[in-house]
Amino acid sequence: MNPQDLEKLLTRTMPYGKYKGRTIADLPGHYLNWFAREGFPPGEIGRLLQLMQEIDHNGLSSLLDPLRKDVS
Repeated sequence: MNPQDLEKLLTRTMPYGKYKGRTIADLPGHYLNWFAREGFPPGEIGRLLQLMQEIDHNGLSSLLDPLRKDVS
């Protein structure tokens, strides 16, 4: 992981599916866990989804709060 990935979680949006248009950081945990069970898509979107799932699963979502202020 590089530090820019954390910012990307707050700026990249889900390109398809039920949560299309929602930022990766704002996807619900059950949706991220579904990807963890079924498989993450290839490429950057999959890498970011996997990172967000790890952050969410370990209860670390609040680590993104200071970055949210910088991005908004």
